[in-house]
Amino acid sequence: MGDAKRKRGRKPKNANPTTQTLEQSPSSSTAFDDVFSVVNVEIIPSSTAITSTSAATTAASPRPRGRPKKLPKPKLPESPVPLPPQPPLPILSPSRRFPNSSSIGAGGGGELGVEPVGSRAVPAMDAVVKVFCVHTEPNFSLPWQRKRQHSSSSSGFVIGGRRVLTNAHSVEHYTQVKVKKRGSDTKHLATVLAIGTECDIAMLTVDDDEFWEGVSPVEFGELPALQDAVTVVGYPIGGDTISVTSGVVSRIEILSYVHGSTELLGLQIDAAINSGNSGGPAFNDKGNCVGIAFQSLKHEDVENIGYVIPTPVIQHFIQDYEKNEAYTGFPILGVEWQKMENPDLRKAMGMKPDQKGVRIRRVDPTAPESTVLKSSDIMLSFDGVDIANDGTVPFRHGERIGFSYLVSQKYTGDSSAIKVLRNSEVLNFNIKLQSHRRLIPAHNKGRHPSYYIIAGFVFTTVSVPYLRSEVCCLLQNLVLLLSQ
Repeated sequence: MGDAKRKRGRKPKNANPTTQTLEQSPSSSTAFDDVFSVVNVEIIPSSTAITSTSAATTAASPRPRGRPKKLPKPKLPESPVPLPPQPPLPILSPSRRFPNSSSIGAGGGGELGVEPVGSRAVPAMDAVVKVFCVHTEPNFSLPWQRKRQHSSSSSGFVIGGRRVLTNAHSVEHYTQVKVKKRGSDTKHLATVLAIGTECDIAMLTVDDDEFWEGVSPVEFGELPALQDAVTVVGYPIGGDTISVTSGVVSRIEILSYVHGSTELLGLQIDAAINSGNSGGPAFNDKGNCVGIAFQSLKHEDVENIGYVIPTPVIQHFIQDYEKNEAYTGFPILGVEWQKMENPDLRKAMGMKPDQKGVRIRRVDPTAPESTVLKSSDIMLSFDGVDIANDGTVPFRHGERIGFSYLVSQKYTGDSSAIKVLRNSEVLNFNIKLQSHRRLIPAHNKGRHPSYYIIAGFVFTTVSVPYLRSEVCCLLQNLVLLLSQ
C-alpha cells in the first residue's frame, strides 16, 4: 500500500528513456522516406536542423531535479544590422522528379539538387496546328452531282516559307480548309498549294499575317534508328487541346501507303496514333521533326502499331514542289519481279555463282520501261547498287531494304542506269524515269470525275474509286433486298 502511494514533490523516474527515444525514431524516418514530388518538398534551413538536433539530445538526457533555472533574456542591438537580400527560390514544375532523395535535407546541407534539362529537348508544340476541312466527295454514279458535305479535323505543323504540312487524306475533296494555332480561338482560312496522293502529304499556306506572328517553323532531323524515342503531337479525338504520345521506332522498311496505293519508305512506332493525329509531326529527343503520322494498324491481335512518313519522303515532296512549282509524283519501275533465292532457278536462267538479282516477271505495257526491259530479264543492279536475290540492297549498317527505295529517291525525269542479264549476256541500259500512269488509275488525285452524255448514255472514266463506289452501291442494294 505504501509503495502504491506517490510521494509528494517527486515524479517517478523513467525506467528506460533510451528505449522510448528509439521507438519514436522510425515514425520520423518513415515520414521522411515517403515518395515525394516537388509540390510537397520544402527547403529546410540549417538553423531548424540544429534546433531539432538539440531538442533530440535534450529528450534523450534525464531531466534534472528541482526548479529549472531562468535563462537571461537576449539583449537586442540598438540598431539591428540588415540581412543581405536573398535570391528568390526557383519555382519548379510539379512533374519534375529528383534523381535521388539524398540531395534534400540531411546529408545535402539544405541544398536542393535539380536534374539539368539538357538530355531531352522540348518539341516545338507551338508550331503544331489544328486543321479543319469541309469535304464534298463526288458521286460516281451521278458524276454531275456531289455527295452531302461533311467536316473533319486533323493535325498539321508549320515549316519554312510560310507553309503548313498535313496529310493528303485530311484535305481530300476539300471545299474549305481552315487552320487554328495552339492557344488561339481564331480559325484562319488556308489555301491548298499541293496534294501528294502517293505519299499522303499536302501543303497549305495562310494569307493572313496574323497567323504567322510568334510562330517558329519546325526543323527536320535525320532518319532515326531503331529504338530511338519519338514523340507524336497532334489533336486526336477525345478532346480539343493538344495531345502528346511517346514511343520508340520499332521498324524501318518499305510500307504500303493505303491512301496512295503505293509502297514507300515508312517508320513503324509503338506510340498511339488515333483519328485526328493524321498530319501531326513526330519529334525526336532533339526536338526535330522526323516524320508525319498518317496511318495505324487496327486489329484484334495487335496493339499500338502506328506508321510515320519519314523525312526522306517529306523532303522529296517539298523539293519536288520547289523544283517544278507543282507536285509531279514519285517515279516507279512498271515491272513485277520475282525472287531468285532458288539455286536451281538461278542455274536455269543462266546466272553465274557470283551473280545476284531478281527476275522480271511482267512489264507494264503503259510504262516507259516497256521499250527496254523484257520479261525473264534478270535485274542485277540499279544505279550501280547490286540487288540481292531477295530484292534488297544495303541500307545502313546492319540493315537492308527493298531496292524500290532507290527508285523512290529519284525525281520524275531523272535517268538511271540498270544492268540486266538476258540470255546469259549482261546488258546496260539508261532509263528515263517517269511517274506511272496505270490503265485504271488507283485514285483521281482529288479531282472530280469527268463524264460525257450522248443520246441518253452517260460515259465516265474507269478508276478504282469508281469501282469501289459501284460495288458498295450494289452491296447496299443487295442487303436491302435480302432484308425484305
